[in-house]
Amino acid sequence: MPNHHVLRSSPETCHWGFFDAALKPVLTVESGDYVTIETISGGPDALPPAPFEVLPEHRAVLARLTPAFGGGHILTGPVAISGARPGDVLEIRIHAVDCRQNWGWTRIAPLRGTLPEDFPERRTWHSAIDRQRGVATVPWGQEIPLAPFFGVMGVAPRPVYGAVTTIIPREFGGNIDLRELTAGTTLYLPIWAEGGLFSVGDGHGVQGDGEVCLTALETALTGTFELILRRDLRLDMPRAETPSHHITLGLDEDLDDAAKQALRQMIKLLGETAGLAPQDAYMLCSLAADLRVTQLVDGNKGIHAMIAKRLAARPGSSARRNSTSRWEISGPGKERCPRRDSTGSGRARRATDRNCPWRRRRTAAWCCRSAASSCWRCRRTGTCSRGYRSSGRDR
Repeated sequence: MPNHHVLRSSPETCHWGFFDAALKPVLTVESGDYVTIETISGGPDALPPAPFEVLPEHRAVLARLTPAFGGGHILTGPVAISGARPGDVLEIRIHAVDCRQNWGWTRIAPLRGTLPEDFPERRTWHSAIDRQRGVATVPWGQEIPLAPFFGVMGVAPRPVYGAVTTIIPREFGGNIDLRELTAGTTLYLPIWAEGGLFSVGDGHGVQGDGEVCLTALETALTGTFELILRRDLRLDMPRAETPSHHITLGLDEDLDDAAKQALRQMIKLLGETAGLAPQDAYMLCSLAADLRVTQLVDGNKGIHAMIAKRLAARPGSSARRNSTSRWEISGPGKERCPRRDSTGSGRARRATDRNCPWRRRRTAAWCCRSAASSCWRCRRTGTCSRGYRSSGRDR
């Protein structure tokens, strides 16, 4: 039976601005354990005026820790996974991502961002976060739906690197800023140091592809993760998957080279999952893969390639078929989804479709897994921010 750990943010459990294989773990877990991790975001100049609430542990971290390399992200961790060694892969199933506070911040800074020549200034504004309604309100009153995710999720770098900044994403993950990594998705990171040493932070309430001005809606988040050690995989770059798509990543100072890296990784993935020759995988990508700009502002720019899982599977495999399996909770307790039996056909099915939150809000945080066959997204999702996952073979 897997254990469920809780790691709170504090001066003793956070590190500021760096990854380092020499950093001692603040928690050690077994493969398959669940960990709920609290994070905070922002230096002293990011704190808002009243009436916004500032978490007391945020003030304590700012008072007691000094940022490495002059800045960067405040991360919670690292978490060691027993038995993890270089060459393994850490599978990170993201079961929940929730906002912890009622505000977030966004910034322009001189010489940073995508258009530094157009905006040579420093400007910060704060947005109100309504956690009950799932929206943020920017200073002029416009509401934006929340889609929270962690901008930074990484393991320790190669020990030979020493301490490295959190700002630049690399092969160990870090500041990936991949907006697809909301609740219900999975990130795969190659391990480079003993124990893996997973750290997380840089909470984003919402972000557009590109993160063009420098930041997203930066805020404090809580995440629940299932950490699984994989010795059957061999990766040299991070990968991810959503309920419906495979994702490969490219990171480079040159955006063209980042795109080539993401594409080469996708060709490799298609060889593994669909058994395609490189030439066929390359041509399939031209028909069915999307290359998107992950971010433009982190030193190593990011491109991610996405392809539908049904197109990346071998003919006749379960990934090509629609699942009608029941939904059950994946975490401690094992309760079934209270709406799992609301399936039907014809008029009843259409009524269920209208009631499914996926038809109203295409954000993982709002999915209740109303029924395995109630709508196109629920039918294909293997995990849920509330803990529901399929017991069938569609995952």
